[in-house]
Amino acid sequence: MSIARGRGSEPGPDLGDQAGQVPPPLIVAASLTAVEGLVLLLLAVAELANLSSERLTMGATTAAFFAIFGGAALLVAWGLRRGRGWSRGPAVMFQLFGLLLAWSFRGLWPVALALLAVAAITLVGVLHPRSIETLTRDD
Repeated sequence: MSIARGRGSEPGPDLGDQAGQVPPPLIVAASLTAVEGLVLLLLAVAELANLSSERLTMGATTAAFFAIFGGAALLVAWGLRRGRGWSRGPAVMFQLFGLLLAWSFRGLWPVALALLAVAAITLVGVLHPRSIETLTRDD
């Protein structure tokens, strides 16, 4: 579909088919994945801030876990935002973990609902046909 501009019948740019353009569903998915990564990094900092001698090993390993997964989520978000195909699998994996985490928080329904919404919206964005086309395109 092209957009006519001015008085003539010259076709305007077709913004939806430009090579290298990331579709909006994929941008939403990348943004939510980046938020998840930032939250995990904040949890790592909070865990380190609350270390005590009684649970030093547990606190340090938990903080490391959050930091590694937070950094990985930010890397995946970066890949999604740039339309890199390698980022689709890890993005889906993160969201499947999010769905399982939402189920584990089912007794605390506001948290479960937030986790469920973020995971579902991100999965829809990553698995949208335009997103799949972008992520499987050979550059």
